[in-house]
Amino acid sequence: MFSILILTKNEEANIAACLDSVAWCDDVVVLDSHSTDRTRDIAVARGARVFERVFDDFGAQRNYALDQVEFRYPWVFHLDADERFNDALQRECEEAIAKDECSAYFVANRIIFLGRWIKHSSQYPYHQVRLVKRGEARFAKAGHGQREDAPHRGAGYLQTPYDHLNFSKGIADWVDRHNRYSSEEAAEAAALCEGPLPLGDLLSGDSLARKRALKRLHARLPARWLWKFLYLYVGKGGFLDGYPGFAYCMLNGFYDFLISVKISETRSRRQATDRHG
Repeated sequence: MFSILILTKNEEANIAACLDSVAWCDDVVVLDSHSTDRTRDIAVARGARVFERVFDDFGAQRNYALDQVEFRYPWVFHLDADERFNDALQRECEEAIAKDECSAYFVANRIIFLGRWIKHSSQYPYHQVRLVKRGEARFAKAGHGQREDAPHRGAGYLQTPYDHLNFSKGIADWVDRHNRYSSEEAAEAAALCEGPLPLGDLLSGDSLARKRALKRLHARLPARWLWKFLYLYVGKGGFLDGYPGFAYCMLNGFYDFLISVKISETRSRRQATDRHG
């Protein structure tokens, strides 16, 4: 058995279905960022233990829970309110925990948009560390999200994905959130542009090293929003996902466009400061 941690802020539209997907678990913890809607009430009514902390970033939230919450089990699966667990993933988690070969495990997600699994243009399988053993793995801030931080015995991979309904609150909410996220991503992209480009990692057999090298390359590309759209829609076969795939690729191109504009805005302000400083 393992515990479940769910991060929330104003997730009354999602939290009930998320909790229902882990109803089998007898240790579900919700770390809420002072929601002003019914998120907390719904979670308590469904038997979850609820804690509160002012949100700073995803990595810090997850680390706070690992450090401060008394979980019932050594292993914790990190889930978001707009994500849904499944029975097959539960069984695979149990098998991995029984073997106890790594300190953490990467898990892929299936992006669900307009009622369809966006298999191709979502770059499936895109893995993130979600199952961790307390005391052996941490998280670090990465852009608007987080990444794994020095798992003691390394990180393995699970094969079963969970579903991610990241448009569950509507397109307008997605645009609002990604407007905020783009500011953080622009800051990270600017930093990546200053660091070295590990060209050798682009051909690496290590998918994680290859993904990070591609991110550094992508940060340097001119018209990165256009390249992002073409990469997802043509290169990754987004056209096979039908109209939902096209819309998904367009929205992701728009997100990268926001990042590019904000990088240019930051540089322009710095140049103006230098001229008048």
